Amino acid sequence: MRIMIRFNHDMPMTILHHTEFGDGEPLVLLHGLFGAGTNLRGLAKRLAGSHRVILADLRNHGRSPHAPGMTYTDMAEDLNAMLAYLSVDHADFVGHSMGGKAAMVLALTRAQRVRRLVVIDVAPVVYAHSHAPLIGALRGVALSRLRTRGDADAALTVAVPDQATRMFLLQNLVSEGGRYRWRLNLDALERDMDAILGFPQLPQHRFQGPTLFVAGDQSDYVRAEHKARILDFFPKADIKWIPGAGHWVHVDQPQALVETVQDFLTPTT
Repeated sequence: MRIMIRFNHDMPMTILHHTEFGDGEPLVLLHGLFGAGTNLRGLAKRLAGSHRVILADLRNHGRSPHAPGMTYTDMAEDLNAMLAYLSVDHADFVGHSMGGKAAMVLALTRAQRVRRLVVIDVAPVVYAHSHAPLIGALRGVALSRLRTRGDADAALTVAVPDQATRMFLLQNLVSEGGRYRWRLNLDALERDMDAILGFPQLPQHRFQGPTLFVAGDQSDYVRAEHKARILDFFPKADIKWIPGAGHWVHVDQPQALVETVQDFLTPTT
């Protein structure tokens, strides 16, 4: 396991946590909102047979530190700094949802850093839905009263009735010295939620490298009307829909996703 140290003259030092698997061309995997690198661990292990996989926790998530900003410019600069720290000139990127947007912004602003880009179930558009209720639900858990993780699950049941969603959120609950805390920086996520749901204005920016958008056919995150916007930013993009998958493609159809990503990253000649 390695950690990445980032120095920024405008703010305190930031340390971004990541783990590595395998050898070969570098490949960075990026998780979505409320997640962590561990969400993509299965994908990382499968791709490690042909790549040096770098599984990162984005800022304010997982084991990475809390930082005040949560814009995609912030996240892209973290990724740029991580590559510099690892002495990696460029890498392939696979990003899910929020991680896909972060990878897109890196490709659009620092194209020399990105060789191939895979974006999973998200488009470079503004989304109208809100995750504020989930943040409110997490804030509503009386952490000082918890004795077990089961207590936290029970406390979330009314606000988050779907068990799979609760289990996903509860991965962020950690116990230290007998006291529970959320790994997520809820303040930063709440403050910059509009930026997370949106996409930055990047006029005249284009990424001319190979790009693949992978979407679940049961998800509405990537729709037919998004194609023009996608091609405007990524002229060489292809879009593939995975049958039987919702937004969490790597959970719903892991084998189909692995095969699709492998075929794109290692094309036959």
